[in-house]
This record gives sequence, C-alpha cells and structure tokens, in this order.
Amino acid sequence: MGKRISRASSDTVWLAVLLMPALLLPVALILMPALCTFVNGCMQDVTFMPRRWAGLANYARLVQDPALFHSLRFTLLFIAVSVPLELACGLLLALLMQVQSPLRGMLRALVLIPWAIPAAIAGRVWELIYSYNWGPANYLVKLTGAPAVNWLGSSTGAFLAIVIADLWKTVPFVAIILLAGLSAIPEHLYRQAEVDGASFIRRFVAITLPLLRPVMIVAILFRTIDALRIFDLIYILTSGGPGGATSSLSLLGYTYFVGGDFGYGSAISTLIFLIALLVALLVVRIGRFGSSMR
Repeated sequence: MGKRISRASSDTVWLAVLLMPALLLPVALILMPALCTFVNGCMQDVTFMPRRWAGLANYARLVQDPALFHSLRFTLLFIAVSVPLELACGLLLALLMQVQSPLRGMLRALVLIPWAIPAAIAGRVWELIYSYNWGPANYLVKLTGAPAVNWLGSSTGAFLAIVIADLWKTVPFVAIILLAGLSAIPEHLYRQAEVDGASFIRRFVAITLPLLRPVMIVAILFRTIDALRIFDLIYILTSGGPGGATSSLSLLGYTYFVGGDFGYGSAISTLIFLIALLVALLVVRIGRFGSSMR
C-alpha cells in the first residue's frame, strides 16, 4: 500500500513538472503583462512629471470621462454590427467552399488573400477606395444615380466604411474556421437525410447548424474580442474622426500613450482587458460551449 502511495505521489510530481511549461506560458504572456498594466494604471505617469503612486485615481477618472463612454459606445456598436455580419458572410462563404467544384481549390486560395494582407496596407487601400472625388466606392454610388457619399467625412459614412473594410478583411478568417467545422461533419448524415427526402434548408437547420455550433461559438469569441480591440483600420481610415465619432477604446488608449499620459492610458488598457475577459466568459456561458462539445 505504501509503495502505491509513493508511486502515485511520484507520478503527480512528474505530471506537475511536465505541465509546468504549459502553465507558465499563459502566466508569462497574459497574466504578468496584465498585472503590470494594472499597476502602471495606479501611477501618475505623465511625461516631464515625477512618477508617483496615485492609487485608483486613474480608474476613478474612467467613470467620469465622457470620451471613454463615447468610445465604449462606438466599440460596442461596432461589435454588434460587424460580428453578426462576419458570421453570416463567413458561413455563406464556407458553404460555397464546401461545394464540390473544379474551382474549389482556387476559391479557397483566393479567400485567404484579404486575411493575409497586413491591416495597415488594407487600410490604406480602402482609404483610396473611399476617396470622395475619384474613389471606386463613389463611382459605384454614382452609377445608381445617387449623389457621392462623404464616406470618411461623416459619422455614418465613416462607421459604414470601417465596417465594410473590416468585413472584407476578417470574413475569410471566419470562413476558414467554419469550413474546418463543416469538413468534420460526417457525410453519411446528409446522405441519410437526402434519402428521407429532407430539403437543403431542412438539412442545414437540422444537421449543419447544430453540429457547427461549437465552431461558431469559437468564431464568435475570436471575432468579438478582436473587434473589441480594433485599432489599425480606424487609425488609418479616420484616426477616430470625424469629431471623434469613430474613436474606439484602443484608439483612445493609444491617444493618451502618445500624449504622454501613460498612467491613464494603462488604466484604459486594463479596462479593455477586463471587458475582453468578461465577453469571453459570457460567450462561453451563453453558448454552453462545454456541453455543446460533448
């Protein structure tokens, strides 16, 4: 009996040793930077001023900052509009790539191009597309007989411009994730449903959606967190304008860092981290991720 206990203890020690690198990696890459950012948010860290402890003053300032609430409202609206559209378009694109066709390989390769292009380059290209005088976007608008749209000079136009550019950039990522889920669905389920006389819509609702649900939750989780942190497209297309109408949380934090207020910028970064953590927990909880994987 003693030997069994000793052997079990030895196995536990070895298991802990083998798991230690996997445990230390998230701590080193996620928890430690987040903790350091939180601590820096408790400092009065402004350029050309002595760095000193400020307690929770920066975090109390968050609650009284109208610019923060404006950026939060824009970010949440962007998430509410872009993520469902990305999911719907990504699912449609994944279904198209799943169809047996001689061009399927070429389609899958072409789909990856927007996702592979760096966001800075994609943003600059879309800035040219949205040009008021000679951009392709307004050329298409004028073909319908409508007047040219000031895409980047009005709050509504800038919001739509950012959403469209983000869709073009990120829908391929969602489509690839969903395509992997579609490929894992057993083909015999569809054949049996066809034998039973089920239509395409019926097969899609009864087979595809339920079995694809865990993968869709992962796609929603990734895209929601990524949309919460959106910075590059907004910085290049509008820089938060016009009049701060498209300022996201990340762009607001960046503005304070550039302005030399590192303490308040760190407080905003900590808030973004906490919101991302909360969103992740809510998506997993509402989607019942654990039960759907069984």
